[in-house]
Amino acid sequence: MKALVLRQTEDSDLPIPGADPWHVRPTDPAVTVMTDFRVTASITVVEAAGIDAALEHMRHTGVRCAFAIDPSRNVVVGLITAYDILGEQPIRHMQAASMQRRDVLVWHVMHRVADWAFLLLEDLEQATVGNLAALFDASGLTHIPVMTADSNGSRRLRGLLSAAKIRRLLAAKPAAYAT
Repeated sequence: MKALVLRQTEDSDLPIPGADPWHVRPTDPAVTVMTDFRVTASITVVEAAGIDAALEHMRHTGVRCAFAIDPSRNVVVGLITAYDILGEQPIRHMQAASMQRRDVLVWHVMHRVADWAFLLLEDLEQATVGNLAALFDASGLTHIPVMTADSNGSRRLRGLLSAAKIRRLLAAKPAAYAT
């Protein structure tokens, strides 16, 4: 094994890490736009929480999507988005169940795990950002979970893809990318 060597820089100052704008090209690897749960914690809400409390939690954490959890079993049971909460689903549920908005819970409008459309990490590693943008456009989805298998072969959440994030990163093109 090669030994590591500490080096000295001749620079007297450096740019602040993370202060530079982040952009992607359609040809960049798709995995670069995935929120990786080995690096970033997932945002969760309890399945029995009210939808407005869930929306407030998402706003507070700066996301548009959260995983619904069953705290008694310590498992993810669904996914809910701000679009779901602000859309027609709560209204339809309120009308069907003759209830008030304050009584609509996350589990009433969430996307249950069994109903998810997801990507395998192995497939994502072979794709480009352009492939993802096309998939989001064709599917109409706002978020896509990324799964991998653990050592027992059971599916595990590894990451999350966001259509809005991909569009935002593709839209802004620094001068170096302009052609």
